[in-house]
Amino acid sequence: MPHITLKMLKGRTDEQKKLATEKLSAALHEAIGATESHISVSIEEYTPEEWQKVFAEEIENNKNLTQQPHYDPKSLLK
Repeated sequence: MPHITLKMLKGRTDEQKKLATEKLSAALHEAIGATESHISVSIEEYTPEEWQKVFAEEIENNKNLTQQPHYDPKSLLK
């Protein structure tokens, strides 16, 4: 353990997702010394419409969030 869940909008290529997974895993290894064989990563993809609900449920008022986003999720609907 640890496990990372990366949530993002649909549309990235498999190569982009693979690279993101590799870099997230390497960053955790470097930052906290986690053994890379113990790190797991999942990717969840959403449409801009689906993201509105996820943002409201998982980001707004989340006391465990360590980095706040600085955008209005409704801007993704344009």
